[in-house]
Amino acid sequence: MKRVFLGAVALTALAVPAFAADMPARTYTKAPPMTPPQAIYDWTGFYIGGHLGGAFAGGNSLEGNNGRFLGGVQGGFDYQFAPNWVLGIEAQYSWMDRNTTNYGFPGATVVTSTGANQLGSVTGRLGYTWGPAMLYAKGGYAWRDGNGLGVNVAGVPAGFTTSGNTKDGYTVGAGLEYMFAPNWSAKAEYQYYNFGNTTFTGGPAPVVGSRFNNDDHTVKVGVNYRFGWGGPVASKY
Repeated sequence: MKRVFLGAVALTALAVPAFAADMPARTYTKAPPMTPPQAIYDWTGFYIGGHLGGAFAGGNSLEGNNGRFLGGVQGGFDYQFAPNWVLGIEAQYSWMDRNTTNYGFPGATVVTSTGANQLGSVTGRLGYTWGPAMLYAKGGYAWRDGNGLGVNVAGVPAGFTTSGNTKDGYTVGAGLEYMFAPNWSAKAEYQYYNFGNTTFTGGPAPVVGSRFNNDDHTVKVGVNYRFGWGGPVASKY
């Protein structure tokens, strides 16, 4: 019995290496690559900034047809209420070159207009974002300082009266804003201002009944600093 047991042990010792040699090689599974960080752009928060651009009067305007340099400041608050939607409010002030335009009438009658040189607005803003960019529309209340008007006949000042509100109006516009660094964004914007019209109701006969528009088209580029009240630009894995 002892000899049978020793023989079985010897046979097993010889068989194990042969069985191991016949086993398939273990396959190597490569670990999946890590997903790169995905940036999250949060537009919620207060901001302040500045802008530069130009202002151009509409047709039949007391501002004349000459383009004017424009510069100013803006500030506001945005709230991102859905993954891709932003609602905000913005106040903006712009200073412009003041120009003087002369309009001739029969009988050597001339109307002189010294254009407004300040524009202001308080607007609501609705934007759609994707990544660091936001396309937005805006609209609301607008204000400007008034035109300086004068009428003369053959160089002699003449009295006149006008009707129309030339200081309060409305504005609409659209633009594109882009976050180029944490807390910083740049924008390009078109904005239209309308302040009704001015009608001459009294004065020399050639002038009475003349009606002029009070509107401006503006194009601006600007930079905003964002305080990140809702959180700065972040990343996640």
